[in-house]
Amino acid sequence: MTVNQPTLKRPTVRITLLISGFILTLLLVLANLLTGSVDISPDQLLNNLTGFGPTDSTITTILFKFRLPQAITALVAGAGLSVAGLMMQSLFRNPLADPSILGISSGASLGVAILILSAGTGSGTAFLTSGILGDLTVTFAALAGAILVMMIIIVFARTIQSHSNLLILGIMVGYITFSAVGILKYYSPREALQRFVIWGLGSFGEVSQSRLGLFVLLTILGLFASILLAKTLNLMLLGEHYAQNLGLNIRKARLFIILISGFLTAVITAYCGPVAFLGLAVPHLTRNLFQTSSHQLLLPASALLGGILALLCNLAARLPVFNGTLPISAVTALVGAPVVIWLIFKGNK
Repeated sequence: MTVNQPTLKRPTVRITLLISGFILTLLLVLANLLTGSVDISPDQLLNNLTGFGPTDSTITTILFKFRLPQAITALVAGAGLSVAGLMMQSLFRNPLADPSILGISSGASLGVAILILSAGTGSGTAFLTSGILGDLTVTFAALAGAILVMMIIIVFARTIQSHSNLLILGIMVGYITFSAVGILKYYSPREALQRFVIWGLGSFGEVSQSRLGLFVLLTILGLFASILLAKTLNLMLLGEHYAQNLGLNIRKARLFIILISGFLTAVITAYCGPVAFLGLAVPHLTRNLFQTSSHQLLLPASALLGGILALLCNLAARLPVFNGTLPISAVTALVGAPVVIWLIFKGNK
């Protein structure tokens, strides 16, 4: 009985972690709804969310038009980026792989940069910065650029056998798009360039109430598709030769993994801008907490922890002490980088 105790305890610990994660997610969503430039008490939050008791039209507008969509966006985007990062790390068996490793985020930036340059000055810039129509245009441009780069990577993935060569190719594509973005930024008008810089800092608050449904639907579809690849990802961890001997079609599996991971990255980058470090840090944190390499557990656990970390970062970015909203990528880097450093030192010990 003494020998079996660790194996008996481990499932219990994992179930406890998952339940604790769900409770923490709920608490962080409530904290995101309560925190901001306008103070909302718990009683006001309950009354305006449920419709029972006295309500305030201003608080209702703040909750349903701004804070609730932002909290949902952070939760869904954090989950999607974390799962995409886990899939990239499992595919390339590289702990430094993240959703942007294949240049898909850079492709989104290129799409937005092309739009900004084509806007020119005067009426073009005014159109780009005008309300919902301007936001939709930027989103479609980012999505188009990301999908274009993803399709290029998929075409090369059909012919390149080596994972390491494909990884290097993706990095080079990222450098090319980064260089093109730099040239476009140099020739862009000042007003449009400011808009591009703000988009490039990342934000969970750019997804309006009218666009939230489509964003959530697309991301959940990507997350569901990733769960279907759990068994394939487990086989990929064994190495190409072992996986092939077990009957896995390596080329087809790699295409599906890149397609789903790229789709998640493209959608989230298009709607929220580039969000750094979540896709890199969360998979490491998940493996360390749950002590498993099984993707049947790692995928949902990464989605849960990614949502928690994104909500935490969004809450920190909107604390009243900052007199506004900090760029989300700055906050995720401050949180994500120490997590990775801590895991490295812990692994060495």
